[in-house]
Amino acid sequence: MNHALSNPKFNFHPDQKVYHGKVRDVYSIQDRLVMVASDRISAFDHILPRAIPYKGQVLNLVATHFLNASKDIVPNWLERVPHPNVAIGKACEPIRLEMVIRGYLAGHAWRTYKSGERVLCGVTMPEGMKEADRFPEPIITPATKAEEGHDEDISEAEILSRSLVTEEQWNQLKEYTYALFALGTKMAEEQGLILVDTKYEFGIYDGKIILIDEIHTPDSSRYYHLDGYAERQASGEKQMQLSKEFVREWLMEHGFQGLEGQVMPEMPDAFVDQITARYVELYEKITGKAFEYGDTEQLEQEIEEAVQGVL
Repeated sequence: MNHALSNPKFNFHPDQKVYHGKVRDVYSIQDRLVMVASDRISAFDHILPRAIPYKGQVLNLVATHFLNASKDIVPNWLERVPHPNVAIGKACEPIRLEMVIRGYLAGHAWRTYKSGERVLCGVTMPEGMKEADRFPEPIITPATKAEEGHDEDISEAEILSRSLVTEEQWNQLKEYTYALFALGTKMAEEQGLILVDTKYEFGIYDGKIILIDEIHTPDSSRYYHLDGYAERQASGEKQMQLSKEFVREWLMEHGFQGLEGQVMPEMPDAFVDQITARYVELYEKITGKAFEYGDTEQLEQEIEEAVQGVL
């Protein structure tokens, strides 16, 4: 097994402050953020017990690919990438919302729909749809961004009534979300993929809204294979997808959905290797580049040296 970056402890700077997220460790150093993409993996708002080799590199490099491609239409936080696991950029005041946008009926939206509900986050979904059908237009179904525990669905009306953002800010968030999804959809199609759904996070920097965190990665997005999509949909076959939904499905098959009293199943080596392969496949598919498997034995030392070399 390759070495995985699970719970590293870095000392980049004497005055650093650190926040450990589910997947990323965020170091605040003066007016900059150093974001280290670990190899941890989460599902149902729980961190799984085993880390996935190379997953952090895939997330960071896919996010970099799309942040660079979208910076002319939506300003973002990224400034440099000194190591495949690391991104450095502007420290922002985060907006505590996830801007979830869905082009197709899948995942949480499908589970809601299948239960008989037709309204998600204040948005009415059409009757007569089946799993993986395309919505007439993409829908935005936001969630509150919880510091701990579960994110919660929220409607536009609730966002404004609770003054989570101003109406002007909300309109800007929606405009940016639609623009990013349109770009992501176009870039995915060029690589033979369908961008099914995704989420974006934003922050305030110098009084303006900018894009933060990751975009269009397998942790934040779901992709279908474009080739054969229509045929599979017509015949009722399950769509071929590139995302971590298969991890959620494996957990559900083994009796775990993050609910109280449920026990996290053990992940065998073969399944861990399968997850790595799926992440690398998405990287190569979405970017059109070959993934470079570097030596991971000295990963922590290499990261620390790379970051200290640019601070």
